[in-house]
Amino acid sequence: MEEPHHAPYANRYSVVYLLKEQYKHLGCATYAQAQAALGVLLDDKDRTPVGIYDDRTELFEWDAALRDEYEKASMRDQGRKGEEVIRIAQALRRRDSSWDSGEFRRPSFFA
Repeated sequence: MEEPHHAPYANRYSVVYLLKEQYKHLGCATYAQAQAALGVLLDDKDRTPVGIYDDRTELFEWDAALRDEYEKASMRDQGRKGEEVIRIAQALRRRDSSWDSGEFRRPSFFA
């Protein structure tokens, strides 16, 4: 049995993407849902997928298209880029969680 602080919760994952040069995100409860949402973004010419942020572990997984660029960067640049995208995901989550008592929800799939 999982410990209470590790229990699943709505919107554990944030799928981060760019729309008109602004970062946006979509909350997903499971990793599988986040991967599916990322796949949908690949087919949308107006949105650029960035990756998946896990709120519990505070780790970020880059989208495959950006992963190569990230891995070719120097260790210093990898650290800087990683910290930057995690701060962005956390800021988006904080902003949206204030809308509805701890859980962010979007009115539609793409906001």
